[in-house]
Amino acid sequence: MFMKITDKKVLITGSAKRVGAALALAFARKGAKVLLHCNNSRTEAEEVLTALPGTGHALLQADLSDASQVKQLFSAAGKTDILINNASRYLTGTLTDETPAKDREQLEVNFWAPLELMRAFAKQDIAEGCIINFVDQEVLKVPRNGIYSLSRRMLADATLELAAELGPENIRVNAVAPGPVIPPVQFAANGMKKTLPTLPLRRKVELDDLVDAVLFLTGNDSVTGVILPVDCGQHLT
Repeated sequence: MFMKITDKKVLITGSAKRVGAALALAFARKGAKVLLHCNNSRTEAEEVLTALPGTGHALLQADLSDASQVKQLFSAAGKTDILINNASRYLTGTLTDETPAKDREQLEVNFWAPLELMRAFAKQDIAEGCIINFVDQEVLKVPRNGIYSLSRRMLADATLELAAELGPENIRVNAVAPGPVIPPVQFAANGMKKTLPTLPLRRKVELDDLVDAVLFLTGNDSVTGVILPVDCGQHLT
């Protein structure tokens, strides 16, 4: 069986640009009522909101590195059927770097905020629910990106634990582990030229393929506790 997306309310964090904006459009086209979330990119989020087909959409603003704003975000969203934890923060560094401010920011945005949103989601009185977390293909192999990798692995572990814990409440919890889709802003200039030749499929992940994976995990009522790599085989390297 498949969860009906039409008229469901979906909260997508980090949906002003890039993957999040594509997800917002895809869910709106399926008839969902989309709650866009942004932090600093309000102008871009308003443009996405205007472009969404259908009605019942809204824009919410919150800094996910601030625990109090995370709580306010879900409170403002109201009863929600689908939660997509897409927002992330990537700052370069290794575990031996002494950068406590950067470490804290990445852990707050990449792990603690999604966890708090999932806890709030689980407390709702809903007949069925679905949570999709965005992690990284690195969670399936030895990580090499410091606190960023650690925060993604923590969220992957939480995905599996909550899938087991919330299953009896008819709340499914899954994750997607993307590979190279759109390069981070700080690496946009190189166009992923070094990475793509190392992948088994020798190409970047198509944005539509990533969106389709999220829609599949959202819709399939028998799938929970899955971390799905959508990475052109990067986790194999």
